[in-house]
Amino acid sequence: MTGSLLTGVERRFAEDDVIVTKTDLGGRITYANEVFLNISSLSEKRAIGAPHNVIRHPDMPAGVFRLLWQTIKQGREIFAYVLNRATNGDHYWVFAHVTPSFDQAANLVGYHSNRRVPDRKLVSQVIEPLYADLLKVEKAAGIDASIVRLGEILKNKDMDYERFIFSLQA
Repeated sequence: MTGSLLTGVERRFAEDDVIVTKTDLGGRITYANEVFLNISSLSEKRAIGAPHNVIRHPDMPAGVFRLLWQTIKQGREIFAYVLNRATNGDHYWVFAHVTPSFDQAANLVGYHSNRRVPDRKLVSQVIEPLYADLLKVEKAAGIDASIVRLGEILKNKDMDYERFIFSLQA
């Protein structure tokens, strides 16, 4: 991927497609399905072993990723709306379900993520303005301030993050 190249072009994938990746504990990709490879424009050779943040879009708040990582490292699943970047600079939105993976002895060994097509109206009316707000705070005062801002928003809604995400699905 070339630095900060952004095309402004949104990629879409089919409603019945599911993007699937698996990572090790450090977030390096150990498995990627064809849907992921196609939408991200990554070859399997380039994807396997790469850090999952190879598809990170600069307009995705780091605070949301911190929340995601904190949650899955605790052995809990999380749902989140994520803006990703393909290798050519196009972008695509996903509704992600990230779960920890355990071995037979119940040791955390990695993570599994399934991503589906998000409700585009919900993304444009709720998620994009929220993420723009968080990103603005993040750029001005850092990731911790962005997380505090998200906490304030959730407190005003009298919801935790999980309840907020699921309230959008109703």
